[in-house]
This record gives sequence, structure tokens and C-alpha cells, in this order.
Amino acid sequence: MKMKDSLERFLFDGLPVRGEIVQLDGTYKEVLTRHPYPPVLQKRIGELLAAAALLTATIKLDGTLVMQLRGNGPLKMLVVECTSEMTMRATARWEGLISSDATLAELIGQGQFSIMIDPQDGETWQGVVGFEKGQSVAEIIENYMQRSEQLDTSIWLAADGEMAGGLLIQKLPEGQGDADGWDRVSALSQTIQNEELLTLPLRETLYRLYNEEKVRIFDPVFPSFACTCSRERVGGMLKMLGKAEIEGLLAEHGHVDVGCEFCNEKYQFDQVDVTQLFIGHGITEVNPQLH
Repeated sequence: MKMKDSLERFLFDGLPVRGEIVQLDGTYKEVLTRHPYPPVLQKRIGELLAAAALLTATIKLDGTLVMQLRGNGPLKMLVVECTSEMTMRATARWEGLISSDATLAELIGQGQFSIMIDPQDGETWQGVVGFEKGQSVAEIIENYMQRSEQLDTSIWLAADGEMAGGLLIQKLPEGQGDADGWDRVSALSQTIQNEELLTLPLRETLYRLYNEEKVRIFDPVFPSFACTCSRERVGGMLKMLGKAEIEGLLAEHGHVDVGCEFCNEKYQFDQVDVTQLFIGHGITEVNPQLH
């Protein structure tokens, strides 16, 4: 079956509005296969994946965008990463049994939402806003954009455990087109249905919404799942922990096991591996008997 992962950028001629629309199929399913997420978390993960793709396309990032929800409720953390190449990954931590009809407020409790932008060149930037009871994922992000970027942004998100989708519109600076255009496009966008976001081809959805406007659609991009973990990265993390701690783990278990929370890949390091890690760092010498 052909996967439907696609994101379309669009612009309204003569109106101060731009937007993106996205559908995630294979990317979303790859994330969900990595851990046994409860159904209600599957939906929240899908919404945040769609939102990350939309924002990454909006800010034209050359690097990685990280979105994170943290709380003291059953959902402890939900993290989504999206690169400028539209490769994506996500993970979540939770505790206990979670009701299938739990609201976002019940999942998070007291918490916060953050976005980190990690460019390939330049300094990492992070912004944080509190989570207000009753907000949806879309409303949290709209609130964040208004407070941190001072940009009028509206987002609609949907996910059902099989597909995830989203629509974003953003008001351009004053002086770019019909001043009433933003209100008109906003009203049209409010008619979007979850079923349309999840099942219709993207351009058909755009036609249904905006067929009375002049819409310029750009070439699509195609999101995909990819994890950046590797044995080398894990080895670097172990070196940061230090020889004493790693040797303690080896003495207790005979090996060190590290798992990637995003893709669930397992990495195992034995005494030989650990010795090789620290060669050249002034920490240990190779013991020939280990070979």
C-alpha cells in the first residue's frame, strides 16, 4: 500500500496569509510500532507529529525542531523531533493505565510546552509556555506562537492511530494584500473536518476550503521516519558518564545495555567495547588478556 506522507505549502495571492497542510501515514505508523503506546497517547503523538512538520515548514529551519510536552500526570513526557529534511521521530513516557477517553489536561496535570530550535549553524534556542487547563495540542501551539513569535497562527490537528494530519495558516506582516483576507481565510479554515484531514488528498482538501480564493501551491515535500541514534553516539554518551560509572555497571552486569527511546534500538557494550571507548582519552590501557 502506498504511503501518503506529504506536506504542501500554499500562499494566497493578494491576501496576507500563508499556510501548510500535512498528512502522515508511514511516518506516524513507524513511531507507533516502537513502543506499546496506549490509544489516547497514540492520538496525542500523531497531533504533535503533524504540528512539528507544519512548524518546521513554516520557519524554514536548517537544523532540527524539537517539541516537548512535560507534566506531572500519567503522561510524563512527549517529545517530537523534525529536521529540515522532514525526517521525524517521537517518543513518550507514561505511568500506569491510561483511560482511552482521558483529556489532555488529565494526561499532563501541571506541565509545560517547549520548542527548541537547534540549527546546523548558530546557537540553540528554546522557548517555553505553561500548559493551561482545557487546551488542546493545537491551542497550546497557537498560544506559544502568539506569545513568543507575535504571529497570528491557527492550527487544526487530527490523528486516529492510523493517520495524522494538520492544517496551519499564518498571517503575514501588515501591508501584504487585502487587510480583510486573514479574517476571510480563517473563517473558511474553521470548516475543516478531522475526516478531511485524515482521508482526503491534500489538494482536494485545499480546493474544498479555498476554491473561491486564488491559491498558489508549491512543490510538496515528503516527511519520513528516521532516527539519529547510532552506536557511535551511544558510545560518546557512555564516555561522558565516565570510566568509574561504566566500570561499575560492567562489574555488576558483565555488560552495559543502552536502548534508544525513540526507535527502541538496543546497543550492548562489553568489557572489550568499553576499553576501546576510552583508548586515547588518558583513562585506561588495553589489557591484552581481554582479547
